[in-house]
Amino acid sequence: MFSRSNSRANNPRTRVATLLAMAAIVWSLPAQSQVLSDTIKIPDFLSATAARMSALKLPDTVQVHGFATQGYLNSTGNNNVFGNSNQDSGTFGFREVGLNASVQLRPNLLISAQGLHRHAGLGSQDIRLDYGVIDYKAYSGENSQFGIRLGRIKNPLGFYNETRDVAHTRPSIMLPQSIYFDRSRNLAMAADGGHIYGETRTSKGDFFYQFGVVMPYVGGTTTEAALLGSDRAGHLTSQVSYIGRGIYEYDGGRVRLAVSGAQTNVNYNRGADPALLSGQLQFTPIIFSAQYNAERWSLTSEYAIRHTVANNFGVALPNSATTGESYYFQGIYRFTPKWEGVIRYDVLYTNRDDRHGHAYAATSPATRDPHSRFAKDITTGIRWNVTQSFMLAAEHHYVNGTAWLAPLDNPGVSSPVGHHAQHWHLFAVQGSFRF
Repeated sequence: MFSRSNSRANNPRTRVATLLAMAAIVWSLPAQSQVLSDTIKIPDFLSATAARMSALKLPDTVQVHGFATQGYLNSTGNNNVFGNSNQDSGTFGFREVGLNASVQLRPNLLISAQGLHRHAGLGSQDIRLDYGVIDYKAYSGENSQFGIRLGRIKNPLGFYNETRDVAHTRPSIMLPQSIYFDRSRNLAMAADGGHIYGETRTSKGDFFYQFGVVMPYVGGTTTEAALLGSDRAGHLTSQVSYIGRGIYEYDGGRVRLAVSGAQTNVNYNRGADPALLSGQLQFTPIIFSAQYNAERWSLTSEYAIRHTVANNFGVALPNSATTGESYYFQGIYRFTPKWEGVIRYDVLYTNRDDRHGHAYAATSPATRDPHSRFAKDITTGIRWNVTQSFMLAAEHHYVNGTAWLAPLDNPGVSSPVGHHAQHWHLFAVQGSFRF
C-alpha cells in the first residue's frame, strides 16, 4: 500500500495546476517544432542501432524491425498505474522493447515472430514470445484472397489490439482501458492455435474477415490477479476457445466498421489454494467498432458487452453470471504532419445491471467499494512525431472510479480499507523509437 504526505506539493489542486502548466508548455512547442526537429539529437544508442540495422544487407525476402519505448507516469489518490506511480516522484517503470522478423519463404508463405520485453508494474514478464506465425495464402485473386495462419497469433479484437505493442500505432500512451484492459493484457494479446482469414474488394467497399480456434495465453501472475482478484496458490489452464472479426472499409479506409468477439474458456486448478476450489471461467466479449478518417481529423468509437460466467469455485467465489459494458468516444486532430492531439471519454461498467456498484457494496459494505466497479476517464493528450522513427507524447487522465486498476499494483483496490480514491488524476509522458 502506498501513501503520500500532506505537503502543498501533493495537494490535488497544486498537482492539477502543475499538469496544466506542463501541458501549456507542450502545446507551445508546435511553432518551434520545425527548428527543433532539425536540430534535435536522437540518443546515441538509438542512432547507432538504426545505423547498424540500415547497414545490414538482408535479402529482399527478410525484414527485421524493432521498437523501444520508455514512459513516465505520475498519479494521485493512492492509485497506481504500471508500478508505483503514486509516489511523489512518479515512476519510470513503464517500458516496452520488441524485436520482430519475417521471412517470405515463398510468394504465398510467410513466417514471422516477435520477442517482447515489457515492464508495466508488478507481475511483468522479462521476455516472451509475443507472436510466432506461419501464414499460408491459399488463394490470391484480383479482388479477393484467402489464407491460414498457425502459431501464436495476435487476437483480432477491436481496431487496436493487434498493434498495441508499438507506441507509434496507438492513438495515445494508454489505450482506452474500458476495451483494451492492461490489467489482463496477456490474456487479450495473443493465443496459440489456427486462424482462417480473407478479404474481398468490391466497388461498394472492402470486406476483411478472420476466425480462429485457439488456446488462450494465461501465463503470468497479472492474468490470475485480474481474473481471481489476487495471485493464487493454484494456476490457470487454457481450454479450447474461439475468436473472430469482420471489418468493412469504404473509400480506402475513410469509413471503417467492425464487429469482433470471442469465447474464452479458462480453468483454475486449485493446487494448494485453501480458499478456492478448482473452477471454470468463461468470457464472451463482443466489440462493435466505428471510425471516420478525414485529412486532418479522425473520430473513433467502440462499444463492448462482456458476459462472464464463473462456476464451481466454492463458497469463497459463488457461481455467477454478469454482463459488463464499455464504450468510448475519441477524436484526433492533426495540426501538422508532425503534431496531433487526442481527446477521449472512456466508460467501463463491470456489471451493467449495477453500473455504480451500489448493490455490490451493499452485500458487504466493510469489504466492498462501489467505485471499484466502474471507471469514467476523460483523456487529453498531444503527440509530436519528431522524425519518422522517433516520437514523444504526453497525456492527462481525470478518472472517476477504479475498475481498471491492476490488483497487483493496488492491494485492496476493491475494498474501502485500501483507501483508493474515487476521483484521481494520471499524467503520462512517453518517448518511443522504432526501426
